[in-house]
Amino acid sequence: MAALGILALAITTPSPPFSLTFPSRRLLNLRGCLCSRKDENAGDQVLRPSSPIESEARDMNIVEEPVSSSEKGEEINTSDIWKLFNDAQCNILYLNNQRLKAVNELDKIRRENHQLVLKLEQLEAGKKADVAKGPITKHATLWELFLRIDSMVLSGIINSEEASHLRKLIVKNQTSINDAFYEIQKKKDIELLSELRQFSEKITRKGLHIVHICCEMEPIASVGSLSTYVTGLSCALQRKGYLVEVILPKYTTIDNDALQGFWRTESEFDSYFGGSWHKNRVWTGVLHGVGVTLVEPLNYSTFFNRDNIYGYSDDFERFTYFSRASLDYLVKTGKQPDVLHIHNWETAIIGPLFWDIFVHQGLGNTRVLLTCQDLKSQCLEQPEKLALCGLNPSRLHRPDRLQDNKKTHLVNVLKGGIVYSNKVVIMSSLFSTISQGLSHGLEPTLDIHKEKMLIAPYGYDGTVWDPLLDKFLPVKYSADHIEGKAICKAALRHHLGFQGQSSTIVGCIYSGFSDFDMHNLKLAILLCLRRGAQFVLLGPKVPALDTILQGFQDERRDEDVRFIPDYDESLLHLVLAGTDIILCFTFHDPVLQIPLKAAKYGSAPIVMNLGTHVVRKSEWHNIGNISRDDRPSSVHDLASATFSHYILSTYANMTLSQALDEIQNEPSRWSKRISEGMSKDFSWDAQCCDIHFQACFNPDEHWQANSSYRHITWEWNKGLWSYLHPHGFLHSLVDGIFSHLFFFIIG
Repeated sequence: MAALGILALAITTPSPPFSLTFPSRRLLNLRGCLCSRKDENAGDQVLRPSSPIESEARDMNIVEEPVSSSEKGEEINTSDIWKLFNDAQCNILYLNNQRLKAVNELDKIRRENHQLVLKLEQLEAGKKADVAKGPITKHATLWELFLRIDSMVLSGIINSEEASHLRKLIVKNQTSINDAFYEIQKKKDIELLSELRQFSEKITRKGLHIVHICCEMEPIASVGSLSTYVTGLSCALQRKGYLVEVILPKYTTIDNDALQGFWRTESEFDSYFGGSWHKNRVWTGVLHGVGVTLVEPLNYSTFFNRDNIYGYSDDFERFTYFSRASLDYLVKTGKQPDVLHIHNWETAIIGPLFWDIFVHQGLGNTRVLLTCQDLKSQCLEQPEKLALCGLNPSRLHRPDRLQDNKKTHLVNVLKGGIVYSNKVVIMSSLFSTISQGLSHGLEPTLDIHKEKMLIAPYGYDGTVWDPLLDKFLPVKYSADHIEGKAICKAALRHHLGFQGQSSTIVGCIYSGFSDFDMHNLKLAILLCLRRGAQFVLLGPKVPALDTILQGFQDERRDEDVRFIPDYDESLLHLVLAGTDIILCFTFHDPVLQIPLKAAKYGSAPIVMNLGTHVVRKSEWHNIGNISRDDRPSSVHDLASATFSHYILSTYANMTLSQALDEIQNEPSRWSKRISEGMSKDFSWDAQCCDIHFQACFNPDEHWQANSSYRHITWEWNKGLWSYLHPHGFLHSLVDGIFSHLFFFIIG
């Protein structure tokens, strides 16, 4: 400290009374603490630029002089002083910086504390206000909703049944209701009702458990449209919050590697068939995120150890065994699904099995939903065969139950499924269902049970078939950003090796030889070439067809035609995106859904039926004008389905020639047509999923264990006696006596 005092005195003195001598030393910069370095070449010590201290020392005549050995001790002491001085200055600067940071941090903490105090004061004030208001505030939202619902009923916006349902919904979900409808005073009745209905649907869907019992599922067991339907709908329902699982027979042809986590359970279960109980093994896995259970019969192992899924003389026995085993499995595992979804005649026997045997085995709250892919296939059998799975033939071989409407000595399995299901969904692929499916002898049954029937369109996987998401396209596009389609068109032209710059490319996609029409195909190709369009045909390799196509191509030798016998998925996506028109052999395409995919990708689907344009007009006219009394569904008819209505009304009456004319002469009209199709959602997640939700759960309906029997008998009596005595007193009298007698017998 004495040394520092002397140094300070020396610095502040105007003219030094004496001269200080310092030995050679490293001069340290107070700011940067510069250090000396050695010149490696010269070996001498080289000093960096002088520090402020050094300059000031020179100004004060503080000079360096050689140091003798007698001054060695003094040299050491002086060097230590300079080192201490520089270290002290550096420490002072560091401490000043740290102090500034600490002050800033303290100010920040003080501001945050002040804000927290204000928040606490606000919360406390709010709490005191709530306490002052008491229980009225707690239930204010609920009562306000109740009163608004009363107002809606009085004004006729909703009926009393829906009002009752909404009130029960509010009571059961008070916490969620308060959060979702805290501010409702400024909302109009219509807006509030819409939000309540959406809230009801959301609450209803949450946790709904659906079990499919079926014979197909893509890709592990696929024959026709059922497999794509089960997979597509299951994935769509699960994306919307349902819990979905599928039960299938354990076919030997199933690709086990396609199932994730595929394994065999250690336990077995028994199922009834042919008067005895039989062992079954269970295999499980996951496919596309959906749980899959495979039932393998041990005693009847030959039932599903075959090359094909269908087409055997004992199909009734095979699938009846599987249907009964699936229900026994559900009871054994204690599962209580909300919906049993059965399909076609193969599992339609589950309807009567459920209500006759299983409804009282823990499945009282389960509903049965039947889907019909094809009404033509019904399975007529001898009544006594029903006893194989434990059913009573004499109880079911009746006009109101399983007795066939025409061949009365037989039972109709599909009819039994329709009669004993809570809801029935008829799958429609544009023309197919309405124009053809209401024949085959089921008209009386469909008419009696029309109140529980729905019509749903097929869809496709919207996560794969969407130009905005398509991983196979060089550029993604949409209706709002259509520019990418031109790039895809150029990429397709380059891939096919087309020369020139034709403004139109026409494509055709086929799935097999059965749907091929070579005559109309030749006419279509010739028309395209005459109009300056280029043509590409894509489909699987079929030897018989390849020979015909190769001969036609050799005959034409045209550079604007390409036949590609290779069903490559990436090329299929590019053809849909790069063409202007897709020619379809038929609009009835429940598997590939080419018409819907083409519309989504901005390519117009046109039927290749060049010679029967008038017939197609007539078919569409008849479809759109079905009498409301003849409609078998609460959805009424095919024309009310968004998918079908759009495709049919937009393209059913358009020929290939008309489409080419519109592209060339009315481009703005064509662009509007294409944009409209691209903006629609044709996937499973859209209309098909919504209709199935309506079928799975209707909050206004209350199902009871024996409600199916009552509904069946009541509807049959009403239909029968209305037919005999449509306006007579005898009809009312007999109907009432029979119904009351039946209800008394069953309980």
